[in-house]
Amino acid sequence: MPIRGQTRRAAEVTSQMWPSGGRHLWPSGRAGAAQSHARGHLVYAASGVLAIHTERGTSIVPANRVAWTPAGVAHRHRAHGDTDIRVVFLAPAVARLMPDHPAVFLASGLAREVVLALTGSGAALAYSGSARARLVRVLADDLREAPEQPLRLPEPQDDRLHAIAALLHENPSDSASLAEIGKRIGASTRTLSRLFRDELGMTFYEWRTQLRVYHALVLLGDGYDTTRTAHACGWANPSGFIAAFTDIIGTTPGRYRADNVPGATRQAGVHTGGEPHRRSTG
Repeated sequence: MPIRGQTRRAAEVTSQMWPSGGRHLWPSGRAGAAQSHARGHLVYAASGVLAIHTERGTSIVPANRVAWTPAGVAHRHRAHGDTDIRVVFLAPAVARLMPDHPAVFLASGLAREVVLALTGSGAALAYSGSARARLVRVLADDLREAPEQPLRLPEPQDDRLHAIAALLHENPSDSASLAEIGKRIGASTRTLSRLFRDELGMTFYEWRTQLRVYHALVLLGDGYDTTRTAHACGWANPSGFIAAFTDIIGTTPGRYRADNVPGATRQAGVHTGGEPHRRSTG
């Protein structure tokens, strides 16, 4: 079974918004109501992990990613770990440069600095309208060069896939094969494999790895260490978890936790650097 959230002192909710963007400080576990905006917007988690839910699925936004939500797309946010949320609205002329669907991009050093500059304390008064517009265009141009990241967990629509999703969200450590899970819900391996490919565009094992990494981000954001997180999310040993996490997130769980969780330190004996590991399909 997954580890439940630790009891911790709740951070204060604060919010500063202006027409071009803003900043929210949310405690771990806070969830916003569903909403949509007349303008598309970028969201960056300066710390913590943000989950963005749309009808297309859940986008995972750790602190080295920037998420894009087009105008008019209904969405809701949830914070995992105390999360510093930065928001930048794009004018229609700039939004046309972005995808017509929700997306997550790797945040370059330039992108991070521009977002922080546009949303920091006093940012609403720090730049003239033309200066802000130039910075936003630089940001959009930088993100156009960044590949979309595989951090969106598609939401199944088929009842059989939805049943599998419910089982594994409740217990991401479940390592049953697709055939074994199929017996539980009354569907053949062949049918389920076809549904995963046709509806979600990936294999069952690729999808389960994405789900496990999503849960791992949640647990790391709540302060759990690499070993405990690995076991809770279905990896028999930390090395397999580190490989899968690094392949998808771009950094090791130990380094991610040290860089993004207040008070965390890197764990002795856990690999935190070097080249990305070969992908594990969980």
